[in-house]
Amino acid sequence: MYTGFAEIYDELMTDVDYDAWADFYCKMMEGFGIRGGKLAECACGTGGLTLPLFRHGFHVTGVDLSQDMLWRAAQKARAQGMAIPFVRQDMRQLRLHRPMDAVLATCDGVNYLLSAERVRAFFRAAHAAIRPGGALAFDVSSRYKLETLLGDGFFGEEREEAAYLWQNRLDKKRRVLRMDITFFVREADGRYRRFQEEHEQRAHSAAELTAWLEAEGFQNVEVFGDQTFDAPGAEEKRLHFLARRP
Repeated sequence: MYTGFAEIYDELMTDVDYDAWADFYCKMMEGFGIRGGKLAECACGTGGLTLPLFRHGFHVTGVDLSQDMLWRAAQKARAQGMAIPFVRQDMRQLRLHRPMDAVLATCDGVNYLLSAERVRAFFRAAHAAIRPGGALAFDVSSRYKLETLLGDGFFGEEREEAAYLWQNRLDKKRRVLRMDITFFVREADGRYRRFQEEHEQRAHSAAELTAWLEAEGFQNVEVFGDQTFDAPGAEEKRLHFLARRP
């Protein structure tokens, strides 16, 4: 996953307001008294959120499993004169040189963990990486979004430099959404290069994630709607979580 996709990821995400997303995360963490300090962002991708968090004054470490995504994140940071370390690690086995004030996992990173055991492994590793009194913050695509809005749907889009065809298959018993995506990337000579990727995400519920957080030692778990500090509604597309390491 996120190999060939890495080269066109930013182009397909131009409608995402990463600055607003970073502002929201900073306000979330302020609720636990975290205003700057050391922060690890897991599943950081091409650094869309990592760079704005750096501008907010955090000493950020970007963590991702995809070397291709990390390479592009590092290039973007270097071009803007930002000294951000990017590390290839599995978030379930997070190992950092020093305790973090906060660990983040953004833009569906936790959805890619397809079982309770995998999610809890990440929560356990994050707990070990965070200083006492620090926080874990993350977001997931909601069960409503993955099962109802995406479900067994078919989507497609054509842009100037790339196009994609996206076929979904929902395993209702496992609550796992399989996404088969075919990409067409425009080359310099005008021809299109075709490649495919398969992605799977699980539709975790807020109750499940809260229970797993508490089982791994987190406290004061809060759940919010999509970039709001209100409780999530029944048709919320994205859920945000904030939990403290005591």
